[in-house]
Amino acid sequence: MKRRIYWLLPDPASARRAMHDLVQARVDTAHIHFAAAEGMDMTGLHAANAWQTSDVVHAAGSGLVIGGGVGTAVGLVTALLFPLAGEAPEWGTAALLAVLGGLIGAWSASMIGISIPSPRLARFEGAIGRGQILLMVDLPPARVQAIEALLRTAHPEARFEGEERLVPALP
Repeated sequence: MKRRIYWLLPDPASARRAMHDLVQARVDTAHIHFAAAEGMDMTGLHAANAWQTSDVVHAAGSGLVIGGGVGTAVGLVTALLFPLAGEAPEWGTAALLAVLGGLIGAWSASMIGISIPSPRLARFEGAIGRGQILLMVDLPPARVQAIEALLRTAHPEARFEGEERLVPALP
């Protein structure tokens, strides 16, 4: 598990300096994410993608559970009431429909979730709208304090905005 720390930076130049400092501190660029207002110049920054800025992961998980449940119910009814051959229930059909229901549910819900902003980032919308840049860094727990100290020292213009525990290691 990793921890995600949030910082607000006032402008792209400050964000680029922070990116440089984090890379120099041996933080992998894949774990550094910047979110800014649409149209802002993000040259030299590792922009956050849909995994960080949308609700796609939560939506896909919900779709998997709901679709799997509906698929299981339909599969059981189909297996018990409409056997394909003979009088015995078709349990393979029930399992197949449960898996298909889960896959279709996860896929369709993720298509919706990708267009919904992440609730985790809702508190930053105002600052981003005013031109600030959100920095998200995913770190092993043992490195959090050192990186926070580095950013506090090297970037007094930046504002620490908190830490999230239990962020999955991937993506």
